[in-house]
Amino acid sequence: MRKLFFTLMMSAGFFLAGAQHVKALVGGTLIDGFGGMPIRNSVIIIEGEKIVAVGRQGSLDIPANAEIISTEGMSVLPGLWDMHVHLMINGHSDYTYWDKTYPPLFEKVIMPASAHQLLMAGVTSARDLGGPLKESLAVRDAINRGEIPGPTMYMSGPFIQHKPYPGTEAFRWGVNGEKDARAKVKKLADAGVDCIKLIDQDQMTMAEVYAVVDEAHKHNLTVVAHSHRPEEIRRGLMAGVDCFEHTGLSSAPEYPEDVMAMIKERTAQMNLGPLYWTPTVEGLYNYEYLRDNPEELDNDSWYLDLPDSIINDIKASIAYPGRLPYFQITPTRRPTLERKINQIKEAGAVLLIGTDSGIPMKFHSQSTWHELDVWVNDFGFDPMYAIKAATYWPSVVMGVDKEVGTVSEGKYADIIAVKGDVLRHIALLQDVDIIIKHGKRYK
Repeated sequence: MRKLFFTLMMSAGFFLAGAQHVKALVGGTLIDGFGGMPIRNSVIIIEGEKIVAVGRQGSLDIPANAEIISTEGMSVLPGLWDMHVHLMINGHSDYTYWDKTYPPLFEKVIMPASAHQLLMAGVTSARDLGGPLKESLAVRDAINRGEIPGPTMYMSGPFIQHKPYPGTEAFRWGVNGEKDARAKVKKLADAGVDCIKLIDQDQMTMAEVYAVVDEAHKHNLTVVAHSHRPEEIRRGLMAGVDCFEHTGLSSAPEYPEDVMAMIKERTAQMNLGPLYWTPTVEGLYNYEYLRDNPEELDNDSWYLDLPDSIINDIKASIAYPGRLPYFQITPTRRPTLERKINQIKEAGAVLLIGTDSGIPMKFHSQSTWHELDVWVNDFGFDPMYAIKAATYWPSVVMGVDKEVGTVSEGKYADIIAVKGDVLRHIALLQDVDIIIKHGKRYK
């Protein structure tokens, strides 16, 4: 049936003339993102930006004018998503200094460099959660116009919180009352953001929290909220937050019973859709190893598109990993991470791959595969579950699952491939061999 369908499309002139318009990925093991059995000896036909046919060798004809890209011996899968990145930071250890020094370079240098690094790590879509509004939208739109390389970006713009920290007013907006909360969200929505980022909601009034979530939903925007503290989770759940971020700042061994009861009650309400959660564990989980084995910091993949002055500045700031204040409590938090992420998973939340990429010593070129690696090799998650959390489910959260997130007909050709069996060796994703975004090959 597939062969007949494909033949009819060809006879109807479905494909454009010229090999540059048609690509065929041939021979690899396809993990399509839906979570089912991989397709061996796969064939994927791409015309322009879109996937037009998926099948197996011998059952799907390859157009005579196609550029053949061999994926023999490779795992082929949808381009990855990273659901929690910060393009405005690049691993520097001193936020106060960074926020004071580099804002003039955010739009033209720093954020484009971060985006390019993500793309070259196999991340073809990403959600940026917290950045200056003008610069965030400018970089997103420049990528979409094809002016600079990067993932398809989904931007929250500034954090919404009770009160911005000193010196962060450009990308953290405080709210003062229900009316102001609605006005701030409406301003972001009118500007064209893709979601709303809410933090420190335990310091806000419930009227303000309700106003943020309600106003966002009126504009068809999802609300992403911090879950560092139990009261943030309680208030977020009461207000109807769509997705929580992180697994908690404290070294408490697990979430309180009442919080878990609320999460279970929410996930039982299927009419509301899934409750999503981005745990962002790898930065904390891997810190002690990185502190004691800092050679990985010399990986020059994070230099891409950054001037030497910024590279040297970042290097100097992380020269002594064991001295960084940011991570001093991490050794007491690390043992709690596996328990907490399993609590969330077992309660029925849908987990998403996200990294907090850009925090000290965590680079956009490396963080996403590290998160997958921790889930699979340290926490024992099924590799297919982890891959689906980095492909299919993010596209559903962002409302673009009809366009991306899986390798299937009619969707944008966001596809990566690595040599070897990624379901057995998830760490193969640290060096992606083929990167295609919207039909264009970047590697």
